Amino acid sequence: MTGSDTAVRERVTEVLRANADDIADRWVRLQREQTVLGSGLTEGELHEEADALVGALVGALDGPGHAHGLVHTHEDLNRSVTDLSLRRARSGASPTVASLAVQALKQALLEAVRRVTRESDEMLAAALLINQLLDSAGALSFEVYVDGREEIIRRQSRQLLEMSTPVVRLWRQVLAVPLIGTLDTARTQIVMENLLQAIQDDQALVAIIDITGVPTVDTAVAQHLMQTVKAVRLMGADCVISGIRPPIAQTIAQLGIDLSTILTRATLADALAAAIKLADTPGPDGTDGR
Repeated sequence: MTGSDTAVRERVTEVLRANADDIADRWVRLQREQTVLGSGLTEGELHEEADALVGALVGALDGPGHAHGLVHTHEDLNRSVTDLSLRRARSGASPTVASLAVQALKQALLEAVRRVTRESDEMLAAALLINQLLDSAGALSFEVYVDGREEIIRRQSRQLLEMSTPVVRLWRQVLAVPLIGTLDTARTQIVMENLLQAIQDDQALVAIIDITGVPTVDTAVAQHLMQTVKAVRLMGADCVISGIRPPIAQTIAQLGIDLSTILTRATLADALAAAIKLADTPGPDGTDGR
């Protein structure tokens, strides 16, 4: 940095340090004026956030590095901006709210510098420094917001899949998974994980996969079913597929899909009757099951 750059930076840092509380309060007020957009945060939370971020700005400007890179290189500043954006993402606020929060901080800081600056050249240099610093913070905030929302959506999607594929205990050592809707790769993975864990927890000997609610069975769906059956067998349990309606049976036959190695039944009741027999079959040592 040149001598003039250093002087401007020191000046902005001095203003931040001397007016930290006022800048934080002004930032909170500006955000509260935008409540129509919904930040999802209380005023107390906004004040805590403001104090932390203003303090991080002072620490960052006190250290080395160019202004536009400080948000990435200064740990406290990076964490403060990241937390700001994640809080808004998790509260369900729009990306506009996260972006305007940073813009409001820029406005609060510029107002504080303007109050103590008389020279236009000095004000221009300070404004350029603040823009470099907070524009980078705004870009990071948006990036973190997008990543945070995507993670939330992935987690919610998984939770919905888990809710749509419950494992039900029908009988002693007999479990069932009633499937409704399309069976794709992601859902197959959830079904498999939940079913295998339930087999282990309940020491189940038979698992029924009921596809009564699956509208169509094509090659991909059949492969997903075969994968699940194979995994169940590796756990030492038998598998029964129920809900093979006439249209599905015809489709399977026309596609040439071989389910001959899998026990199938037309209804869940028939599958349960078959499963009970399998679970109660004496093993080689004379005990029930295997």
